[in-house]
Amino acid sequence: MKTKFLILLFGTFLNAGFTWASTDTLTNTTHKNSLIIEAEVENGGILATGELKNTTFKDAYYNGFNLKVGWKINSKSDQYFKLYNNPIYGIGFYTSTFNNDIVGSPYAVYGFVQTPFGNIDNEKWSFDYRIGLGLSGNFKPYDEDTNPLNLAIATKNNVYIDFGIRSQYKLSSKFKAGVGLAFHHFSNGALKLPNKGVNLFPLTASITYQPNGWTYKKDTTSLEPYPKKILYHINVGAGLKQVAHDKERRYFKSTFSLYASRHVSYKWRIGGGMDLFYSDSGNDEEIAEDKTGKLSAKLSGGPAFYLVHVLNKDLVLNGNVGYYIHNQYFNGEIRRVFLRAGFRYYVYKNINAGISIKAHMGKADFIESTLGYTFNR
Repeated sequence: MKTKFLILLFGTFLNAGFTWASTDTLTNTTHKNSLIIEAEVENGGILATGELKNTTFKDAYYNGFNLKVGWKINSKSDQYFKLYNNPIYGIGFYTSTFNNDIVGSPYAVYGFVQTPFGNIDNEKWSFDYRIGLGLSGNFKPYDEDTNPLNLAIATKNNVYIDFGIRSQYKLSSKFKAGVGLAFHHFSNGALKLPNKGVNLFPLTASITYQPNGWTYKKDTTSLEPYPKKILYHINVGAGLKQVAHDKERRYFKSTFSLYASRHVSYKWRIGGGMDLFYSDSGNDEEIAEDKTGKLSAKLSGGPAFYLVHVLNKDLVLNGNVGYYIHNQYFNGEIRRVFLRAGFRYYVYKNINAGISIKAHMGKADFIESTLGYTFNR
């Protein structure tokens, strides 16, 4: 699943990054999308309380470093690049240390989109926010014998989720200096327990180098109206989950979803539908006991609110807030309200694929690979 995820993720961002034919909105001359190279350091901001603070992160201090290579997108064919003020799509390389022997020194490779906002035409100051997703490695996982104090995460390789916001000052035509805040989340989606996750909220400082030195100005001319029609979605997903800490077996879980949604603006769609979940742990007598094998032990689900953030015509971020009509605590469905969040990329016409994580408030249920089809798109 991780290999498939990397291929899909990198394909998404590289496809956007290498859309070469474009027009400079300031000089109105044709040129290639401009290369952006950034170096960023991070410090502090470990989010941990109670037992985690006093064991896993005791005497820990976080330092991180990012090297990002991206392309300023200037596409005529997709008006979303205008709407997002010519965003940067690219690949990031991350490395870090917690300065202790418990957590490890994780690294990550991730795809990201970085979007300018605010007064785009300001000659000196600029603002942007970043969304990133990738895979991490080199954690020192929990082990009952060799590393019992790592109560946060039990796997060496994990999903990496990244958000950032910053302000930049233009030092010259090619260089900018920036400061900001970031949020990082590492999780294995309950693939192996414990999985309380690692959460970071560091301060950041960055230097950005743009070799061509071009300046880009806001351009919302010739925008077509966003669609008013209702879209209908069928999606399936699949993943694995460790249900009990003392039981190493990982159980198959899957999702079947039906939604309808409609644009309320260029960048947002809202709608609703239903999610149906299957948990193979309902077939295990040690887990389900007297309910073993019954449909009620394996199936759960209910209605869900559906929210979509449209990044471009092919790439969206999706989120759900649902309520179980029926659920089973022994399958890890510990609350009535469930959440799902992820991304989907339209790989061919109406067919999309992606990754989602399902959770119950702050506790992950499982990570799923998804495949879907949209009608009326």
